[in-house]
Amino acid sequence: MNKLMKMSLFAAAVSSSLAAYAETDKSDWPSPMSEMFFGQVMFDRLEVTRNDNQENVFTWDTTAWYGGDYHRIVLRTEGENQQNDGAPTDLERTDVSYSYLLSTFWSVQAGLGVKGELSSDNDLEHYAVFSLTGLAPYYFEVDSSLLINEQGDVQWLNEVEYDFLLTQTSYLQPRLSVNTNITDSTRFGREAGVESVRVGLRYRQEIVREFAPYLGVYWQKQLGQTANSAQRLGEDTSEFGVIAGVRMWF
Repeated sequence: MNKLMKMSLFAAAVSSSLAAYAETDKSDWPSPMSEMFFGQVMFDRLEVTRNDNQENVFTWDTTAWYGGDYHRIVLRTEGENQQNDGAPTDLERTDVSYSYLLSTFWSVQAGLGVKGELSSDNDLEHYAVFSLTGLAPYYFEVDSSLLINEQGDVQWLNEVEYDFLLTQTSYLQPRLSVNTNITDSTRFGREAGVESVRVGLRYRQEIVREFAPYLGVYWQKQLGQTANSAQRLGEDTSEFGVIAGVRMWF
């Protein structure tokens, strides 16, 4: 009897609550949250390298974006400048893309860009870019881009990173980059095949979340026809260096 009485009282309480909710005036309730727009500028790599040829090279890798959860405009720029050699800055890529979120961890981008040496007597290379970026299983950060220039020459650029969390504010980050020429490019001196492989390792310490200096090392190797061309010119096909830089965002 006590159990039946408790169940009856509970049912009566639920019915009373539902009736009160149905009679509530909802006219002044807020509407569902609309999509918000926000942005970020990320200097993923802002560093100085000292290689085994005793050369100092300044390198940057920056991404800026603005938009909502699904639709964004993304600006990406990468390049390097060898200090005190008299050569112009090498713009590895600068492109503006539309980005769409495919799933929780993956997005696709499509846009236009330009790259080449920043000097008055060199023609810059214009290209269309199609990218897939995201977080693969086991938290590998993947960035894969297909570049197609005005002559129809195609390059495939791939980067993979992983952050090992050492403490709450320090990380060890291995990084792998593989550049592949899908087609020959007579105008820009590229031959089909895997062009280069670069492996790096960085130790990063966050001062605050937005500012993290790092130290590291890297090894880079030219491959295939690109390496053969470098050897014919008497150039090195591999390079090793140490890195000091900072990762910051706002």
